[in-house]
Amino acid sequence: MKKTLNRWSITAGVIVAVVAPLAGTAAAVVVNPPVGRSGTLTQVGPIAEHGFPAWYRDSNGVRLEACTTLDDPLCSTLPDEVPNPDEPVSYPGNFPGEFFYQLAGAELTLADGTEASIGMDLEGAWAAEEVREGDQMVFGRIRIRFDATTGEAFRVTHPYGIDEVVADDRGRIRMTEDIGTTPGAFGQAFTSRVGPFLKWDPAVGPQAPAGYTGDPGVDHKVVGSPYDTNFVRIEQIDPATKAVIGQVGYTDLFSVQGRYAVNAGVDVDQATYTTGANGNGVIEVYASSEPDEVIEVTGDSALGFSTTPLRGSGGRYYGRFPVTGPLPAGTTIEVVNAGDVPVAKKTRKLVDVVRITAAEYDADARTLAVKAVSSDGDSTPPTLTVTGFGPLTGSPFTGVVAPPAAVTVTSSGGGSVTAPITGGGAVFGPVAPVAAVVADAASVAGQRVRLDGSGSAGVITSYAWAQTSGPAVALEDAATRVATFTPQQPGEYRFQLVVAGPGGTSTPAEVTVTVTGAAPATANAGPDQTVVRGRSVTLDGSKSTGAESYQWSRVSGPAVTLTGATTAKPSFVYPALALPAAPGPNAAYIYNNDPVVLELTVRNAAGVSTARVTVRPQAETLSGLAVRYRTGNNEWRISGTSSVLAGQRVTAVVGSTLSGGRVVGTPVTVDAAGAFSLRVTGPNPGTVRTISLVTSIGGQSLAVPVNVTN
Repeated sequence: MKKTLNRWSITAGVIVAVVAPLAGTAAAVVVNPPVGRSGTLTQVGPIAEHGFPAWYRDSNGVRLEACTTLDDPLCSTLPDEVPNPDEPVSYPGNFPGEFFYQLAGAELTLADGTEASIGMDLEGAWAAEEVREGDQMVFGRIRIRFDATTGEAFRVTHPYGIDEVVADDRGRIRMTEDIGTTPGAFGQAFTSRVGPFLKWDPAVGPQAPAGYTGDPGVDHKVVGSPYDTNFVRIEQIDPATKAVIGQVGYTDLFSVQGRYAVNAGVDVDQATYTTGANGNGVIEVYASSEPDEVIEVTGDSALGFSTTPLRGSGGRYYGRFPVTGPLPAGTTIEVVNAGDVPVAKKTRKLVDVVRITAAEYDADARTLAVKAVSSDGDSTPPTLTVTGFGPLTGSPFTGVVAPPAAVTVTSSGGGSVTAPITGGGAVFGPVAPVAAVVADAASVAGQRVRLDGSGSAGVITSYAWAQTSGPAVALEDAATRVATFTPQQPGEYRFQLVVAGPGGTSTPAEVTVTVTGAAPATANAGPDQTVVRGRSVTLDGSKSTGAESYQWSRVSGPAVTLTGATTAKPSFVYPALALPAAPGPNAAYIYNNDPVVLELTVRNAAGVSTARVTVRPQAETLSGLAVRYRTGNNEWRISGTSSVLAGQRVTAVVGSTLSGGRVVGTPVTVDAAGAFSLRVTGPNPGTVRTISLVTSIGGQSLAVPVNVTN
């Protein structure tokens, strides 16, 4: 890649993006390699003063640090990424907009002479593309770029896997995958495909410059692929079957930039203080870095201690230091890694240590008792507060219906601690369920009535329905959630439901059903409709009264397929009008734009009723018709405009009828503005000087004059 970079915009929080910024989108699919992965990124280092990790480590133990400066030709950022490239890089005023821990890629020439490139980078950047604290992010990027014929498909095998890509509508492969673009979530980069780091193959000369994975200005063979595919191979594949058509490009030479981390950095995990009434006490510092580093706390004469090393083991470091006299609010300490060049420094505000001595919930009294102490023993102790409840006063919090699983106590001295809650009081048991009933709103003698207890609440093991008043009826399914009965005479019928469960038996829930005398059903098929052919039509018989059943059928008009013919609201698709078939003539063709007439039949115990509804196709007018036939080249040019914008097809037939002449070309489609245009050769009209037009939604124009020219 010879240190050439292109800036691509990044959206914070987008984990995977396939990018095609100009037009269209290059389709891309990640394919699982046939062998398992044998390495990844594994660890992120301490946060440096610029807010990015000091380094990343891979599963081979390789640590690479950020290339953020301009003074190292083997590990530098680009000058145009720094506000003032003539000044030293500094944070935040003169810091790059993007930089790399690894910048690796390959360029190759395909069989047709096209140039292709692939990038495999671990990149640091800013979510809003400007230096702003809190917007730091590090992501793994796979990027593939080359030109190809639209729709062609390729399989690209590279050190970090396999991608199948398809050229977009501008004839380009522009695939970019960014993983880890959430600000501050530096571990997200571990889930990218970048890793382990690539470095020059030590078995192939020349050797990499000391301290670097390679020289980015020299293409070289590499090692480090987790799939042992330390090459780029581009194969053309069949877009449908994915079968390989042939290899179109290959290289095993890469440009690699990366500098082995020599600095370890330092993180201050915690810094706490413990003081007595006179202010004297100790400071405890907990830090982390690489093993065997020189981690020190910087001396502070005001607090009473000198620069002192921390004690370390396995990358963890600890120290205790004296405090002489009062500790001012907001006091900070500085921890350094004296072995780093330049020295890595971190400051941390001192906070007190909070210890929860009791966190108990009384389920009977609904009280939460929390007790805590602070390591700040000043004569005016800090205020301790329970998150979500308030300051500790020595009395329990009352009215706590449901406590959290744990409580957090914070101190005005800066410390906080979380501890689980222990509960006490009588154990809970199941409660009696609650019965709830509904019934059909309107009931008619001779019709089945539903009694529904589905709204009952609680753990229910049994249902019991009973009639309490009204003419006696036989209840069906009286021991289930839904019971039914069929009244034979008008009157008021009252029922009750009792439900039971492990918690006991419910109070009865009652419902009254008023039954009127039976009346014949009345069909209402809804208003007539006018629709565009080819579109869905919904019929509406819901305004029918007294209906126990519905049945729809076609009376006349074109055949249709009814969906839900036994429901109140069936639907069907109004069929398109058949067009004359090429080449013609079509002696049997009949233009039929009749409406569909349907009949609804409803029934109940008192009788049957029918009603009809007519669904007409929307009228269509063809205007602005221009028809020309050129004898010199046997060419037809036909254009016009439809009054209906429906994407319908238009067919032209030579002559004054739709059945007796040759079809001109194939049907054309009306565009979004209602216009259509046909330009084809043949058929020769002979002495005929008219054509007829018909559309798939029913429009027609017969005997349209033809302008015959040379």
